[in-house]
Amino acid sequence: MRFKTVTVVGIGADGWAGLSPRSKAAIEQAGVLVGGPRQLALLPEAVPGRRIPLPSPLQPGLSELVAAQAGSAQAGTEHAHAGTEQAHAALVVLASGDPMFYGIGATLVRLLGAAQVTVLPHPSSVSLAAARLGWPLDDVDVVSLVGRPRELLHPLLQPGRRVLALTAETTAAADVRALLDARGYGGSQVTVLADLGGEQEVVEPADSTPHGRLAIVAIECRLDVGVALLPRVPGLPDEAFEPDGQITKREIRALALAALAPVPGQLLWDVGAGSGSVGIEWMRVHPASRAIAVEPRPDRRERIARNAATLGVPGLVVVAGAAPDALSGLPQPDAVFIGGGVTTGGVVAACWDALPVGGRLVANAVTIEGQAVLADWRHRLGGTLTRIGVERADALGTFTTWRPALPVVQWSVRRESP
Repeated sequence: MRFKTVTVVGIGADGWAGLSPRSKAAIEQAGVLVGGPRQLALLPEAVPGRRIPLPSPLQPGLSELVAAQAGSAQAGTEHAHAGTEQAHAALVVLASGDPMFYGIGATLVRLLGAAQVTVLPHPSSVSLAAARLGWPLDDVDVVSLVGRPRELLHPLLQPGRRVLALTAETTAAADVRALLDARGYGGSQVTVLADLGGEQEVVEPADSTPHGRLAIVAIECRLDVGVALLPRVPGLPDEAFEPDGQITKREIRALALAALAPVPGQLLWDVGAGSGSVGIEWMRVHPASRAIAVEPRPDRRERIARNAATLGVPGLVVVAGAAPDALSGLPQPDAVFIGGGVTTGGVVAACWDALPVGGRLVANAVTIEGQAVLADWRHRLGGTLTRIGVERADALGTFTTWRPALPVVQWSVRRESP
C-alpha cells in the first residue's frame, strides 16, 4: 500500500502511559523517531526506532530532515514488513500535546500537504488548563507568547474575559503581571499552570517566583476603576495613540474602517500612515489580520511602532519611504487606505493597480485640491464619495457651542474586475 510520509504523534507530560493504543503502535512501528529532547526522553528504551533530534533552527532543516529520513525509514519498514499491511508511516515526529495547536503538525502540513501527514493528537496544554480551572474552553481567549511579544495580550484584555497565554520563560507570570498593572488590569486574577498532566504539575496563583519554562498563564481580566476601555471595535479614542497631530480622528477612522471591511487574514496597506491608527485598528479586529504602514518620516515611523506595541499589534510592518515608490515590491494588499498624499502624482493609481478583484480602497482628503482629485477618481472608477463633518461641544464664554472640525471627503471603492 502507499505510505503517508509522516505520522505526527502528540505526547504529554504523562509520557508513554498517557498515549492511546494507536499512538503507541505508530511509535513502536516507526523506523525513525524525530522529536525534541524532552519528547524523545519520554519514550521507553525498548522502543526500537532510530531517534533523531529536531533541527535547530527548525526551518529549513525540518524539510530537509523529513525528505532524507522518510525515504530511508519507509524502505526499512517496508523490508521488515514485506507482504503485510502497515497502518502507520515509517517516520514519526513527536510533538508536545496537540500537534495542530501552535505545533509542528501545522508546520509539516504546510510543507508536505495534508494528504501526506497523519496527526494523532494528545490533549493540548490549553485543554488541560481549562479542565483544571473549570473554564469552558469555547469562552476563553488563547494567545501564544512563545517567542512572541507579550504585547499581543493587549487586545485580549477586556473586562470579564478569560485569557490563557502560552509561555516559554520562567519569569512569564511576573512579566504578565507587570503588563497588567501598567495597562490598568492590576486587579486581575493570575494563575500559573505548569507541567500539566505530569508528576510535577503546578496550578497556583502567580507571583514573582520563577516557574516551569513551558507554562500557561491564566488571566481573569478585571479592569481597574477609572481606566478607559480600549475595545476591539474600530474607533479607539484619539488619546489611545501617541500622536504628533497627524492622526485620522476617531469618528473619521471608524467610518474608514467600516468601508475597508476588515477580514481576518487579509492585508491592508496604510499609505501615509502618520501615527499608524488605521493600520493598528485593522489588525486589532482579529489576530490573523495583517497591515503594512508606509510612512516617509523617521520620527513618525518610530511613533507608529510604539503605538502598535502599546495597542497589542507589534506585528504591524512599517515601511520607510513615500508612495508611490515605496509601494513597489510590497505584498499584494486586500485593502488600501490612503490617509495622506492623494495629490501626489501616481499614488492613487499605484494603490488601485495593486488591488485584486474584490479589493477595497478608501482615501481621505481635507484640502480642496485633494477633494478634487478624489472627485475625479470617482468619476473614472465609481464608488462612493462622502463628505463628513464632525462637531464637538465646547465652551463659549459661560455658554456652550458647537466647534466644527475640518470636513473630510472620503472616497470608497471596490474593485469589481481585473
